Amino acid sequence: MGNGEARVRGLAARAGGWSARHRWAAVGIWVLFVVLAMGLGSAAGRADVKDSDQLKGETHTAARIVEDAGIDEPAGEAVLIQARSGGLKATDAEFRDAVTAVVRAVEGTGRVTEVTSPYDTKTISKDERSALVQFDMRGAADTAGERVEPVLKAVEGVQKDHGSLRIEEIGGASMMKTFDDAFGDDFKKAEYSAVPVAFGILLIAFGALVAALLPVALAVTAIMATMGLMGIVSHVQPMSDTANSVMLLVGMAVGVDYCLFYLRREREEREAGHDAQTALRIAAATSGRAIVVSGVTVCVAMAGMLFTGLAEFEAMGLASLMVVAVAMVGSVTVLPALLSLLGGRVEKGRIPFLRRRKAGGSQDSRFWTAVLRRVLARPVISVAVAAGALLAIAAPALGMKTQQLTLDQEFGDSLPIVQTYNRLNDAFPGGSEPAEVVVRADDINAPEVKSALAGFRDRAISSGASRGPVEVKLHDAQNVAFVYVPLVGGSDLDRAGASLDKLRDEVRPATLGTVDGVEAPITGQVAGSKDFNDQLAGAVVPVFAFVVVFAFLLMLLSFRSLTIALTSIVLNLLSVGAAYGVLVAIFQHGWGASLVGAEGVGAIITWLPLFLFVILFGLSMDYHVFVVSRIREARLRGLATKDAIRHGVVTTAGVVTSAAVIMVAVFAIFGTLSMQSMKQMGVGLAAAVLIDATIIRGVLLPAVMALLGERNWYLPKWLHRLPDLTHDEAPGAVVAGPAARDDEGEPLKV
Repeated sequence: MGNGEARVRGLAARAGGWSARHRWAAVGIWVLFVVLAMGLGSAAGRADVKDSDQLKGETHTAARIVEDAGIDEPAGEAVLIQARSGGLKATDAEFRDAVTAVVRAVEGTGRVTEVTSPYDTKTISKDERSALVQFDMRGAADTAGERVEPVLKAVEGVQKDHGSLRIEEIGGASMMKTFDDAFGDDFKKAEYSAVPVAFGILLIAFGALVAALLPVALAVTAIMATMGLMGIVSHVQPMSDTANSVMLLVGMAVGVDYCLFYLRREREEREAGHDAQTALRIAAATSGRAIVVSGVTVCVAMAGMLFTGLAEFEAMGLASLMVVAVAMVGSVTVLPALLSLLGGRVEKGRIPFLRRRKAGGSQDSRFWTAVLRRVLARPVISVAVAAGALLAIAAPALGMKTQQLTLDQEFGDSLPIVQTYNRLNDAFPGGSEPAEVVVRADDINAPEVKSALAGFRDRAISSGASRGPVEVKLHDAQNVAFVYVPLVGGSDLDRAGASLDKLRDEVRPATLGTVDGVEAPITGQVAGSKDFNDQLAGAVVPVFAFVVVFAFLLMLLSFRSLTIALTSIVLNLLSVGAAYGVLVAIFQHGWGASLVGAEGVGAIITWLPLFLFVILFGLSMDYHVFVVSRIREARLRGLATKDAIRHGVVTTAGVVTSAAVIMVAVFAIFGTLSMQSMKQMGVGLAAAVLIDATIIRGVLLPAVMALLGERNWYLPKWLHRLPDLTHDEAPGAVVAGPAARDDEGEPLKV
């Protein structure tokens, strides 16, 4: 087109143009959307994932039986009474006096029920040095931690009067209170820290208060709107606190990134001499399109979590998908309107000691210019070194061990209650977290059912799956019985899992399985971990395949290049593999574990590898799409491929570095939390983003593209019928300049 009215194609460009022309309307619609989403979400309330929906398999069946029967299981507590020296036994008078004092003390609080003496329930260790007083907390189990303090103080009072004994309380309520007191503020601190950390980095990157506030404001409003939408959607797909935290993490990362990409491009074009309107049109046509491509790719990756069949993963996936979509829409609609409204005032509030770049000055990064000079001069060596380094970093992942973390792995032994947990498991293997058999029958008191229950109890011990005592609790009115079986292996989940298999495969079929009409699913912490692992293992292939295939197709349609689509997938897989290697090296092998406070963990929590794959595969596309779009744009303007690569990488280096620093900083905050599972997530995400923004985008991507040359833009003829989603809006077209042409005078095609 040479008429000065170049038609700008593409959704992002049209949205940006409309918003710039109707700026007050665009801002008003966004504010109205955020307010309505929050209001409707608050009115609807949030429906959270139920215990019965958390897992499939036997754990799910057991939870359903309990739920259908209307039984509210109370929070169980126990007081461990243990001789400090080998001389004192449970049969001694002093020991008996302590047991009696504990029973009286906890009953005297009025907060407990079903108090039992170890002399009645036979909960005395084999060496007779330890005994358990057991009881239930009154009221709902999920709020028992709020009512347990008087009971804890009563037990502490008994301890003061019996110095020769160790008297400690442990159970669901006491652990809930202890962890809330010790770590309850961890998440809040992390969430509250994310905003000021991101703002501080943006302030350094832009050197102006208003420019730094815009990305944070967009991210925060996107998060607020998504929180409201989560309330509405939760009545179809239940949500959770974990999904909320992940949504905040992802929302802050992509919200700031997308705004940063857009704002940096608009400033760059203005500093290159364009007027404010033209600069905004170029940013909408280029960075806006990259944001849409990236956002859709990230949404597809997050959607992979919906294929796990795990309610918690489905909640996290949907929440993450929504916040990315909202941030993407906000970036290409309300942001152009705000930039149009602010104009030159976006530079207000400049920080005096931060040097402002001169208009028209080079935006190229000196560091990355020097790196690119060497990379492009020797692409073969660069590929070999970078790929070799990534494969070496990823190598430890081949021996990855995943499991649900035990209490001492999750929190270390710094808390007294963790030490109590270990002492309890030593004295009563599996006693802290027994297997729970939920038995439902037509008549729970029928002779054949009672005989089967007794047979199960005896055989559980004789088979070697448990050392007892096996407790049976009847609910006559509901025809349900709970059988609690301490598993041999205790906190050693491998050995405890073998004991669980004996119960499920040998003991149950020979006893309860012989009675018609009896259901007896086995649940509990060990069973839940096994069912979770089994279900997750079955979801790995479908999720990986879905994410990889759809990401490939999106890249193929967005860039119309088979080569770009393939290299994108390979580079992202290398990035994820390197992140896995870092995790295994630190948390499993303990290399440098002291630096992040992760000594003695020895395993990766089960859900993390799949979670990281989905999140990282999505987020890494941010940088990839942004850099490759800039390279393609330069190629369309007529630059040779190698020159286009150099231009694309060095001109995006500043924004990619700023975005990566923000992501690493936000993720690293979660790496400082006390829970090892959250620490692993934070360290894994931070390491992956750092690797992705440096080795992958700064070295491997340009080296690979330099080796491929014109083959980067290869698309077989039989794929030419694919939908064209490229919407090539090079800046020259936006400002009505001539299109780049080849040697024969034809428009240059990429």
